[in-house]
Amino acid sequence: MNRAEPIENLLLNLAKNLGNPPMLLELAVLVALVALSWLLMKALRKRADHVGAEKRLIHLSPAEWGRLALPALLLPMILVGRAVLEHWQPVHLLNLVLPLLGSYFAIQAVLHLLRRAFKPGRTLLSLQRVVSWLVLCGVALHVTGYLDAVIAALDGIGFHVGKQYLSLYTVLVGLLSLGALLTLALWLSKVVEGRLAIAMPGNANLRLAITKMTQGLLILLAILIALPLVGIDITVLSVFGGALGVGLGLGLQKIAANYVSGFTLLLDQSIRIGDMVTVGPFFGEITRIATRYTVIRSLDGTETIIPNDTLITSAVVNHTLANRDNRIMLPVQVAYGTDLAAAKRVLLEALATVDGPLAEPPPQVQLSSFGDNGINLDLVFWIDHPEAGERQLRSDINWAIWEGFQHVGIEIPFPQRVVHLAREANNPASASQTSPA
Repeated sequence: MNRAEPIENLLLNLAKNLGNPPMLLELAVLVALVALSWLLMKALRKRADHVGAEKRLIHLSPAEWGRLALPALLLPMILVGRAVLEHWQPVHLLNLVLPLLGSYFAIQAVLHLLRRAFKPGRTLLSLQRVVSWLVLCGVALHVTGYLDAVIAALDGIGFHVGKQYLSLYTVLVGLLSLGALLTLALWLSKVVEGRLAIAMPGNANLRLAITKMTQGLLILLAILIALPLVGIDITVLSVFGGALGVGLGLGLQKIAANYVSGFTLLLDQSIRIGDMVTVGPFFGEITRIATRYTVIRSLDGTETIIPNDTLITSAVVNHTLANRDNRIMLPVQVAYGTDLAAAKRVLLEALATVDGPLAEPPPQVQLSSFGDNGINLDLVFWIDHPEAGERQLRSDINWAIWEGFQHVGIEIPFPQRVVHLAREANNPASASQTSPA
């Protein structure tokens, strides 16, 4: 049996024709096309610099202009040049340049999408390495002429799933297609999020809700496109959808409720990112509203993850829903016999020495009640920065009140009780009297 030879080895074809006049003409055409592409890229970059950043669909750094824009402009020019030249002479140089330049552009384009779709970290670095090696291996097999043989070998390894035959090649193509489409979907969702941030700067909840729904639809569309590439009939998803419905009804209803509650919170604007809320024992700032949970960051830096269903079904105190102004009531007790007018003056003067309380509405001193140990007064004032907390503010005001009371001699009473003892009449006769036996 004769071993099959590679169909076409681009490297060998190029090596056999080095120095020939047709090769020199190809080289001259290639240099001219590179120069033309470079000039066109400079013109486009200059024009893009005059366009506002909010109007750009794709944001490229100075380095990315050379890595992405230049090969994107050069590739179609080389295709046209090769189509014209191949009518008169061989185009071995352009045949080799095209896959090399195409692989370089593919790697840079995928890396650009990955950097926009994923956060920097080890996962992103691993994905970049995998993509680079896969593209380089593919182009190496292509230029050496062994790509078709490798595809045939991979296609010969497979198994049957019912009536469906899945080969290693189709599974690999399906996984790569799904990964590429999911990356594209995540990138598009980021683009939509950026556009919404410009169009609706003051409505973070609605932006987040639209972004989440857009991202979900794009991911679903990517899966529906990728499955037929593997050879999977998407009609089987109807069976999966029925099974998923049963699962939601039996065991996943709490999770489903959290997801629905998340979209409800984003759309009804009752809780927004940046609001100061109290949920049960937890007080803090809303830093994130995800589809399943909400994160509350307390003043000491700790973060509490609360299921969205809890925020829908339980009472939530939103300190900044319609107005950031919050009223604070500081109780103070003075002894009976205190000059209340002097006490009121000291309380208001102490409040004036502290930064934070608002001048409007004006602070007040209210007589709350007459207690067991003294007279209960309330110092009432307003603040407009609940995210800073009240603990330090109350401490500063209490220090000022204590110093003011000490200066004018106002006493803060401590708990005391007056005990009256009943005096028994002195009756020695009765005390000494005994009963007969």
